[in-house]
Order: sequence, then C-alpha cells, then structure tokens
Amino acid sequence: MSDVYRPQAEEWLAQDPDPETREELRALLGDEAALAERFGAKLEFGTAGLRGELGAGPNRMNRVTVMRAAAGLATVLTSEDAAERFERPGNGASVVIGYDARHKSDVFAEDSAAVLAGAGVTVHLMPRPLPTPVLAYAVRFLGADAGVMVTASHNPPRDNGYKVYWGDGAQIIPPLDAEISQAIDAVGRIDELPRGTDWNLLDDGIVDAYLHALSRLPLGTARGVSAAYTPLHGVGGEVLARAFAWSGFAVPDVVAEQSRPDPDFPTVAFPNPEEPGAMDLALDLGKDHDLVIANDPDADRCAVAVGGRMLTGDEVGALLAEHVLRHTSGPDRLVVTTIVSSSLLGKIAAAHGVRYAESLTGFKWIMKAGTDRDRLVYGYEEALGYCVGGDDGVPVRDKDGIGAALAVAALAAEAKAEGRTLLDLLDDQARRYGLHATAQLSVRVADLSLITDAMDRLRATPPDRLGGRTVTGVDDLSAGLGGLPPTNGLRFRLSEGGRVVVRPSGTEPKLKCYLEVVEPVTGSVAGARMRADTALTVLRNDLAGVLGL
Repeated sequence: MSDVYRPQAEEWLAQDPDPETREELRALLGDEAALAERFGAKLEFGTAGLRGELGAGPNRMNRVTVMRAAAGLATVLTSEDAAERFERPGNGASVVIGYDARHKSDVFAEDSAAVLAGAGVTVHLMPRPLPTPVLAYAVRFLGADAGVMVTASHNPPRDNGYKVYWGDGAQIIPPLDAEISQAIDAVGRIDELPRGTDWNLLDDGIVDAYLHALSRLPLGTARGVSAAYTPLHGVGGEVLARAFAWSGFAVPDVVAEQSRPDPDFPTVAFPNPEEPGAMDLALDLGKDHDLVIANDPDADRCAVAVGGRMLTGDEVGALLAEHVLRHTSGPDRLVVTTIVSSSLLGKIAAAHGVRYAESLTGFKWIMKAGTDRDRLVYGYEEALGYCVGGDDGVPVRDKDGIGAALAVAALAAEAKAEGRTLLDLLDDQARRYGLHATAQLSVRVADLSLITDAMDRLRATPPDRLGGRTVTGVDDLSAGLGGLPPTNGLRFRLSEGGRVVVRPSGTEPKLKCYLEVVEPVTGSVAGARMRADTALTVLRNDLAGVLGL
C-alpha cells in the first residue's frame, strides 16, 4: 500500500509550502495506513465548501488544499463567459476573504488572497479575524462576485474549513459547487501557480458598515434588558459588544474564561452551544440577568437561555418571527424555514397574512426560497440559525448570530417593559397556535450501508403508526416535493398535527430524525407542555425501534 501512496506523498512534499505539514508527512512516509488515510481519499468540495481535520495530504485541511481551492474558484470567476454568466459589469472579478481565529485560518486566508490575486482577481481581505456574517454582508456591500470564509464554525479544535459565497451574498448551491469542484480537480502543482501580493486590506470601516446595517433591524425602543454572554472562545465578542452599544443596549457581561479567541477552546469539550456543558459557565453568570446569549465560534449561530432554561432553536425561531412581523408591514413579506424545523412558522405567517415557504436544510436554500415578488424579512432553521430583517429586507443573506442576538435583546426588553419574559411570550404562542414541541433522534453508525438499508426499508414498508399516532401520509423528498430540489429524506405526517422527518446527515455518519408533536392548550400551558414531552419521548422510542439501528 505504501508503494501506491508514497509517490503521491513525495510529490505533495515537493510543493507544500508549510514546514509543519512537511515535517508531519515525512514522519509518515513509512506508515502505510497513515498514508492511505491521507491520500486514499480527498476532501470533497460541495455547497458547504471544504471542512476537515488539519494535516498533510488531500484528505486534510492544509495550505495545498486551500490554494487548490482558491485556484479552482479563480478559474470559474475568470472564465471566458464569466462576465455574461455572473452579470458582471465588466470591471473584472472580485472576491472578499474573511477568516476566524482557528489554527491557520489567517494563513489560509492570505494564501487564498495570493492565489486569487495572481489569477487577476481583485481581492479584499478582512483586517483581522471576524464573524462569518460580517463576511457575508461584505460581499454585497462591496459588490463582489464571491466571498470566501475560512472557518470550521463549531467543529472540534483540529478542524478548519473553507466556505464560498456568491455575489448575492448567499452560500453557493448546485450546480455551481460541482463546477468549482471540477476546476479544483484540474489544478496542477500549487508551487507553479502565480501568486500576487497586491490585494486590498480592508479596515474597520467594513465592520462599521455591518453594524450600521444591523442598527436598522426592527429593534423597537425598549432597551432595559441585561444579558450575560459568551462567544465560546470565538470571534463574536468584540463585534457583539459594539453592536449592542451601537444600538443603545447595555453591553452584556461576558464569561471571562471564554471571552478571548482561543483556537483550542479549552473550557468546552465541543465549541457548540448545543453540546452538553458548553453553556454551563454562561448559565452560571446569567443567574442575575434577564437573558443568556451565546454565539458559536464564528458567530453565525445564536443560543438563548431565560431563567436557567435553554430555549430550543424552534422556540427562538418562532419568537423572532412574530417580533419581525409585528415590526414590519406589507403583504409581500416572506418568512422561510426548513423542512426539518417546526411547522409553527407556517401558522404564524398565516395569522399575520404574509407569505411562507419551506426549503431544504441549510441557509443556502433558505436564501433561495420564494419568488422575485417576495420580500424576505425572516428565515430560520432549528439548529440555532436566524436571519433577521426589516422592511428593507435582510442585511445578511445567511444566518447571523450577532443580528439575532440584537433582535432577541429587543424582544426581551419589550417584554420586560410589560413585566414579562420570553417564557411568557412562548406561553402566549402556545395558547394562540397550539404547543409545538420538537426534538431530535440521531443514530451514529460505523457502517454507512446501515443508513442506506434503513432508508430503503422505510420507503418500502413505511409504518402505519408512530408514537401511538396514525401516519396520515408519507412524503418522499427524493422526488423533489413541492418544487424543492430532490434530497434523500422522508417526511411522515402524523395525526393531531405531528410529523417526523428522517434523513441521512450530510457531514457525519448519522441518520438524523426530526420530531414534532402539537398539543392543544385547553387548560394550563404547563399541562400541555408535559403532555408534549411525554408524547415526544414515546415517539422517539418508537421510532428508534422502527429504525432498528
């Protein structure tokens, strides 16, 4: 096996500009299994770009992998028909590059700038590690053709990634991802690529422009709210503090141990606010505050807790939706969520007389929902991602944990002015629309064929009942339901308004199941919540048995 991969490893060594990965790879030249793991496969570029563990070889994130990606992107942007295809006015291609504070993010960003500039692309480089939504905003603000964000979001410390945005400020979707991937595959040795040095280093004006855009969100006039906050060792802290001050809110108290960017994330097992234990320090600090807010390390997600209770993504999503709709106007307003998020947003949209759409999972699809006649004012997904807009539309065409935190603070301040909390507002929604409770079941496997077999079984013989509820219909999402692009998933519609969506994870060896039950509130909300919790437990256990994994 080493005879197969050693020549590839030696060719890699000859062009790798990074002394750390060269040293790592030299030490592995006699290790057959290690070379096979690094050279027997490669990181595949898709709609989420690239993401993987740092290290040498094509199956790792490193300077060679990143420079090849930049060269492939440059090929697409500078192709003969690019100006016509991408509706460019004729001044040449331009790209904005941002990066977080993970290991080697700054190096990967500068390598990308050098390769793109060497290909004749105008490059704007962010002045320092900044949140992902600042990059997404900058693409449209600067009129760029594309954006690159070097980040692995809330992945473990040894990972990094490479996300690509297009000129509309949203993440790329098919078939553009495949075109860029093919261009990457055609790139030769990276030490033969022309590298430029003439790029535009942006200053803090780009952050000011982003903050000005956020200040125009529907934030009301109430400001009397106190918050505890953690950036989870990421890059959100400084920008969030400035955003709060800019918009007239008291700057949140920050968890000191997690306040500064640290790529090793030393106080948490995983830097994801959804993971057990990640919010413990913030919850402790927040005992004397109205709110607890957290961003993930690149600050595109936002977690919220009130009174020591973590709110789910669907709960925050429903609260923010109604807040936005109360503070905007017009029948052309559009709100969007994903097929795996709660169905409550559809009821909220109907009650407010606005348009509603569902998309596939991921903000790249949320941003493409609706028609040219629609004005997107709000989108969310259950995984703590929110895009908040106003009458002018959305300033960031991606999930934005900073803008969401501002909107949550505004909503909490309005409630507090009336002697209430976000928990009271959740109870109001339950009385108005029924209590919508959601949960997940994720099954990790060692053999991916088990997931394929389980999906095949569910398609061939779908269950008649789940969790004691009748299955009233089955939607096969691989058929492109309701005009959506085809995706490998099944949706089981249940009696009494419930549903289950089952789909393979796109990034991990998991089968992911999204559960929802709806309980009418005929007495107390607390009673309905207890019934819903019981129903979700029964549904989860029953579904686990049906899957047989």
